Amino acid sequence: MTAVVHGNAAGLEGVRVAEVPAPRPGPGEVVVALRAAGLNHRDLFLVDARGPGDAPVVLGSDGAGVVVAAGPGAAVAPGTEVVVNPSLGWDEPGDVPEVPAILGVPTDGTFAEQVVVPAKNVAPKPAHLGWAEAAALPLAALTAYRALFTRGGLRAGEHVLLPGIGSGVATFALAMAKAAGATVSVTSRSPGKCRRARELGADHAIGSAEDWRAALGPVDLVVDSVGSATFGKCLSVLRPGGRLVSLGATTGAEVGLSLREMFFRQISVLGTSMGSAREFERMLALVAEHRIRPVVHGTFPLDDGPRALAGLAAGDQFGKLVLTVDP
Repeated sequence: MTAVVHGNAAGLEGVRVAEVPAPRPGPGEVVVALRAAGLNHRDLFLVDARGPGDAPVVLGSDGAGVVVAAGPGAAVAPGTEVVVNPSLGWDEPGDVPEVPAILGVPTDGTFAEQVVVPAKNVAPKPAHLGWAEAAALPLAALTAYRALFTRGGLRAGEHVLLPGIGSGVATFALAMAKAAGATVSVTSRSPGKCRRARELGADHAIGSAEDWRAALGPVDLVVDSVGSATFGKCLSVLRPGGRLVSLGATTGAEVGLSLREMFFRQISVLGTSMGSAREFERMLALVAEHRIRPVVHGTFPLDDGPRALAGLAAGDQFGKLVLTVDP
């Protein structure tokens, strides 16, 4: 079968399209014939971390498709349209693993015509979504859901700030927070991304360089993936007793923190990454109930996987990039 693999060279230079053996299901596993696969920044981090001596591996964590084979004990019927949950071996929200296991490196992932996964890691595809939209969901939407609700404790009527709008996680968080009845503010260096966020329901959209406190007033919850470049501003805009949930560090992981500011103002700083199978179910239920549609910036055929990853690295997209697979 055709797949997008990484090997023999570090970084994007090691990404290529190749023919690899089709997977077979073991006990409790299913084979999914993929119709689409979503790209994530995780894919870029992994290829940058791998070296020339690492064995070739199929990239990709997100996918949606049709179950075509089931191993012994797998309770999912062939023909079922599914979304793949890339969070492996994590069942309940409170049972946080030391290091979350994620589909795609070191296991073969979803940038292929087929993928094998545990049967418990597939869920019915929301009926209102097309294949590309469904494939855009898993990693980013699960991360956004846990950040907002499990860790952030978001309640209706609260004010949420999403710095750096445009990423998959942030666009999902915007849609989910609005569905939950929150006021949502976003920031971006790009006026175009601010305009697009307003079109998608953001109540306020301001430039990254503006005075956030003056422009927005106090905020109950910040969900931040930017990291060091905005961490101080995220803290300063929170009301006393507010919460900051950190889920990424695209501008750096080292930050300065005034303990006095944190404890006098009783700020909660929380970390999160990915999510559990239970949260994946709840996320899909929220998407179905409110008919949330993922923002898909663009699609590429599977054979154009290397070019799609290069486009993701350029960072100009608003929403998700998705590979499509011709059945």
